[in-house]
Amino acid sequence: MAVRGSLAGKVALITGASSGIGAATAVLFSRLGARLALTGRNEKNLRAVGEKCQAESGLKPLLAVGDLTVDGDTERIFKSSVDAHNGRLDILVNNAGIIALGSIQTAPVDQYDRLMRTNVRSMYQLTQLAVPFLIDTKGCVVNVSSINGLRAVNLADKQVRVNCVNPGVTHTELHKRAGLSEQEYESYLKRARLTHALGRHAEPEEVADVIAFLASDQATFITGASIPVDGGRHALCPSSLPREQGGVSAMAMKDV
Repeated sequence: MAVRGSLAGKVALITGASSGIGAATAVLFSRLGARLALTGRNEKNLRAVGEKCQAESGLKPLLAVGDLTVDGDTERIFKSSVDAHNGRLDILVNNAGIIALGSIQTAPVDQYDRLMRTNVRSMYQLTQLAVPFLIDTKGCVVNVSSINGLRAVNLADKQVRVNCVNPGVTHTELHKRAGLSEQEYESYLKRARLTHALGRHAEPEEVADVIAFLASDQATFITGASIPVDGGRHALCPSSLPREQGGVSAMAMKDV
């Protein structure tokens, strides 16, 4: 019998696995014994993550480079993932996502469309493809969202668990890819000392730990849950803080 908390024998597909939380989750899942299919847009980074995973477990993960906003890529990625593991899927981690600078007053509609295609539509399509396989294995879905989006859905009547983690400020490249300079990003991380009850930002591995817990047999009676992994940020209501105390979000920094 597998040790509770291990993922030995489980097949997991992780999106956005080439960096940040997705990469940390992939390495942890490998350490816990999962067989992996990893996808991301950056081939060089994805290969590096794949090598780390193989060093942890001795198992070479399937690497599928592609853009989940392209229907054909999503279908190809999913098919190759299940084909590589004899038609089996136990865990889907919907981690791929982007952010963008601006507000309703400044952001163009095409930016909204890009966000929705990446963060919502692609997740919906991939989950739809995965559902029949997850029903067969009584598997689970873990969605990586944000402390700003506390929502989760479920397939409980099919014994498929669906949960969501909602990270606070996490030290990844996400904000810099969205347009923050190195100096702006360092200021954003420093502000986490005020906006998070624990007085600091998170590291990707800390979010990965919660994802692994939700995907494991230690969480067999948890579904439809949204779990803040935010160092207490949700309890502080940082948006109500004055600007000098960190009340301005990174998304609005370029507008002030």
